[in-house]
Amino acid sequence: MWLCGPIAGLVVQPCVGLYSDKCTSRWGRRRPFILTGCILICIAVVVVGFSADIGAALGDSKEECSLYHGPRWHAAIVYVLGFWLLDFSNNTVQGPARALMADLSAQHGPSAANSIFCSWMALGNILGYSSGSTNNWHKWFPFLRTRACCEACANLKGAFLVAVLFLAFCLVITVIFAKEIPYKAIAPLPTKANGQVEVEPTGPLAVFKGFKNLPPGMPSVLLVTGLTWLSWFPFILYDTDWMGREIYHGDPKGTPDEANAFQAGVRAGAFGLLLNSVVLGFSSFLIEPLCKRLGPRVVWVSSNFLVCLSMAAICIISWWATQDMHGYIQHAITASKEIKIVSLALFAFLGVPLAILYSVPFAVTAQLAANRGGGQGLCTGVLNIAIVIPQVIRPWRTHCFG
Repeated sequence: MWLCGPIAGLVVQPCVGLYSDKCTSRWGRRRPFILTGCILICIAVVVVGFSADIGAALGDSKEECSLYHGPRWHAAIVYVLGFWLLDFSNNTVQGPARALMADLSAQHGPSAANSIFCSWMALGNILGYSSGSTNNWHKWFPFLRTRACCEACANLKGAFLVAVLFLAFCLVITVIFAKEIPYKAIAPLPTKANGQVEVEPTGPLAVFKGFKNLPPGMPSVLLVTGLTWLSWFPFILYDTDWMGREIYHGDPKGTPDEANAFQAGVRAGAFGLLLNSVVLGFSSFLIEPLCKRLGPRVVWVSSNFLVCLSMAAICIISWWATQDMHGYIQHAITASKEIKIVSLALFAFLGVPLAILYSVPFAVTAQLAANRGGGQGLCTGVLNIAIVIPQVIRPWRTHCFG
């Protein structure tokens, strides 16, 4: 399952970025890919949400979901296929969407465009965490609960369907109002000496060939981006688990009290991620003025130092929580409010460097591409490779070395 994201990022985003740079559709270069990707996302989300019902229709147990706790292999297969489709579809949208923002930024510049993109990512996170935090979807829409899908499953269905509606609304706005100039109106297709149109290479090989033509400065951007994400992924992977185990001293496989403490910590971590998204949204509006005043390089470097200090603070908080633990799991649940408050404050504070990470590298990449005369789609896709490689390294390192 974990390989899906890296594979999609390594293959889909660069190819889609290259194709979108050269797309000659009358709808523009980016919108056809955004439209196709969003339709596939909606299909994938519905497949994932209704995987239990689809599995039951394909031959899984017909027994009531609250009574049957055995394997559901058909549902699992449907879920995995839907998850892979979702990840590939996401990567189909992300690259052209960022490139479209850079194309439309005009005199405002790529920093402002990527700051707006970052603010919408924050809004999406807030809406996602909020819709996933409620347990009442099955009450508001009783038809979502079936014999194969109990309350928790029905709640996920409701959250997914709301996401589909919101995505469809945003897609309609983008398709209608994001006016693009067709590629052939920007630059004519290359021709040979005899006047015939020269066929440019396509496919993955063309992407690798494009590496040789990257703008000056891109290798440095790729290196710094990869190292930065290498430090971020442990937090993204284990943030709620850290709250459950280190701060709340729980254990999902321990005694009932330890399991309850772990779940309480996970819920607190989810609330911390909500705070993180709120700070991320507000911080995104400060990035463009900061880049104009200090320069993107200084802003980016400063954010990496903030991440370094925050990761060190996590170690200190873990030590503090261990010293405060007196051996009683009930004490861990009710006491140590100062530690829990500091932990949530750290979650929220990390929204500032995360906003910079979500915008400044892409803004720098778009500016480098613009200075070279275009190719934002390919450059954005290549930048995504520097993000997904650490995504592969971290889980492999954790699995092998603990």
